[in-house]
Amino acid sequence: MQHTFPLDAWCIRETSFDAASNFLDETLFALGNGYIGLRGTPEEGYAGSAGTSLDGTYLNGFYESEPIQYPENAYGLARNNQFMLNVPNAKGIALWLGEERFNLLQGSVESYERRLDFRTGLLERELVWQAPSGRRVALRSRRLVSFASKHLFAIEFTVTPLGFDGTLRFDCSVDGVVRNQEAGDDPRVGSATSGPALALVGNELAPHFAALQQRTHNSGFTLVSAAAQVLDAPHTLTQATERDGLRLVQSYRVAAQAGQAVRLVKYGCYYSSRDYAEDELMARARAELEAARGAGFDALAAQQAAYLADFWAQADVEVAGDDALQQGIRFNQFHLLQSVGRDGKTNISAKGVTGEGYEGHYFWDTEIYIFPFFLYNKPEIARKLLEYRYAGLPAARERARQMSHAKGALYPWRTIAGEECSAYFPAGTAQYHINADVAYSIKQYMDATGDDAYLLQYGAEILLETARIWLGIGSYNRAGDFVINEVTGPDEYTALVNNNYYTNAMARMHLQFAAAVGERIAREHPLEWARIAAAVALADGELEEFRHAAAAMLLPYDEVLGIHPQDDSFLDKKVWDFAGTPDDKYPLLLNYHPLVIYRHQVCKQADVVLALLLLGEQFTLEDKKRDFDYYEAVTTHDSSLSSCIFSIIASEVGYADKAYDYFMETARLDLDDTHGNTHYGVHTAAMAGTWLGVAYGFGGMRVVNGEVRFAPTLPKQWQHYQFRIHLHGSLLQVRVSAGGAQYTLLRGEGLSFRHRGEAVALSPAEPTKELA
Repeated sequence: MQHTFPLDAWCIRETSFDAASNFLDETLFALGNGYIGLRGTPEEGYAGSAGTSLDGTYLNGFYESEPIQYPENAYGLARNNQFMLNVPNAKGIALWLGEERFNLLQGSVESYERRLDFRTGLLERELVWQAPSGRRVALRSRRLVSFASKHLFAIEFTVTPLGFDGTLRFDCSVDGVVRNQEAGDDPRVGSATSGPALALVGNELAPHFAALQQRTHNSGFTLVSAAAQVLDAPHTLTQATERDGLRLVQSYRVAAQAGQAVRLVKYGCYYSSRDYAEDELMARARAELEAARGAGFDALAAQQAAYLADFWAQADVEVAGDDALQQGIRFNQFHLLQSVGRDGKTNISAKGVTGEGYEGHYFWDTEIYIFPFFLYNKPEIARKLLEYRYAGLPAARERARQMSHAKGALYPWRTIAGEECSAYFPAGTAQYHINADVAYSIKQYMDATGDDAYLLQYGAEILLETARIWLGIGSYNRAGDFVINEVTGPDEYTALVNNNYYTNAMARMHLQFAAAVGERIAREHPLEWARIAAAVALADGELEEFRHAAAAMLLPYDEVLGIHPQDDSFLDKKVWDFAGTPDDKYPLLLNYHPLVIYRHQVCKQADVVLALLLLGEQFTLEDKKRDFDYYEAVTTHDSSLSSCIFSIIASEVGYADKAYDYFMETARLDLDDTHGNTHYGVHTAAMAGTWLGVAYGFGGMRVVNGEVRFAPTLPKQWQHYQFRIHLHGSLLQVRVSAGGAQYTLLRGEGLSFRHRGEAVALSPAEPTKELA
């Protein structure tokens, strides 16, 4: 369903409660900090009909594992699946007016507003409710998930009796009776597991403190889920342990008076053995909650606002002329910040921490779609994402051996902790381009930061080990071309092909870059090079082999059509019957056997068109236009990753209307639920694609061998737009209006770049230039 909110630039706001949209709203109003994710279910819970809610609490990187069951086995298939867990719900606060429980689906709601504020990071709710008995209360809640402490969340819950004196009861719970969403026939929805994934180890219940200690069955992790309360009114406290010790309830009774507000603050935290020793977890949880109680909710809220003020000072994208778009862009940026791991051990999943779709797995989405957003807006987070890939290098080496590569490293297509979790290898392990995608992100990072310390400590080793895989799967044909066979490119409607253009072109970039990095380090840092070469057991002549394979890489071109074939056989297949395919048969992957799809010219998403963006300097504008025209006609955009890339290339080749239309498909994809599945979680790659559409698309931004170039255009629907980017320690603001482009150096000692080919230099003495 489509969901329309009032067009506020800095928040989303609903003014009535609607059970029909509740499932979707739980996603849209979710809060997170890159580790904890709380879906937007109210504190008192939700008692609606089945299929209208998923009360989820998620921890990025905390997972269970299960063996993958194959009816027919084969060597080298992924053996274990890792999946993000729905962990105990520690946010529960049930409110009772005497013997009547507060429930939005009963009684009557006289007034209601809920808003998620992108500047404060607070989820706030204000309402007046009349119970079936006629008693009325005003309720105000504020919720945050702390950016300052990754383990902490807090809720302020204030209730005011209206026109009556009586007993209010607050049942504060830590509830371990939870389970994961089951995927059914749609792998995008959740996991294939069923039943509880956490076994109870123990619990603690003390005045104002409750904690569960649990352990996963297979992955071997221990988790402590804890909560503590502060109530600012005289009260009595009773405590109960329910559901075989899995549900802890602390009940506060208050003799409330009409018009007098009663304020309860609940603090919750999660600590797991992925981060700390098991015997430290309970003590750490206690200390976290005591510190939070001492600081108070207002201090935590001030911390939250300060963190976000700094973020928006670096990352805000401003668009004048389209209020819906402005709201969508900021919503997307806010959710990206909420979703991304920033500890070097976690990444960002396809659904962030808002839902269980794709099981909490990390994909290439990070490197190609999401990484640029953080690189140019919060480069310290971008570095942590690259450190995550280094942490996964041992598992990538092991996977390479499983795939019969004597040396090198092969990154998993989908994973949490580094092990390949894709059970369907034609659209999983066969996507070898993941190695080049990681290499491309390292190249982007170096071009934007010049961070040689990262390259020496982490990056070079990744580049060398992953580049080796191309020599392992590729070979020279009879004509002397270097060819790569039996791989799958980004387009998952075409699988197991020879010489996928994107894969070959990115492999060439990867091999060239790895060789260049090795040669530079050997020349400029010989001692470090000796250490790196020893760490990967680099043989004499390997860099030359990289160079030779890159120079001979087969990159086909069809002279008749004047386009780059997606692979050796793509143009020989019949074109899908788009005219004869009814709308209810999309997405194709849910309605046709994979072999039916593979036999046709049909693309799920950008493939060659993506190469036009990432390796744009290798193509003429005429080539880009012909490739765009051809592949647009055979692409369904069934993937949320597709429209943003088509928007960027459409803008570059002069298709302004198409560029804007594709861009708008991306910008409010989740707010308007255009794919019909946002209730299972947001689409983080598409969210990042919105930023790419502004900066790379309309801003015409490209970085070519370290040189930054802009060729901005102004959509006719806008009065102006502006965005900011970090480059080499400086912060640059780009503002585009009908009068031209204005470039302003906001921070840093100076910056040089090109505007439509013209060299531009900014400095503190001359921080702003305006160009046509």
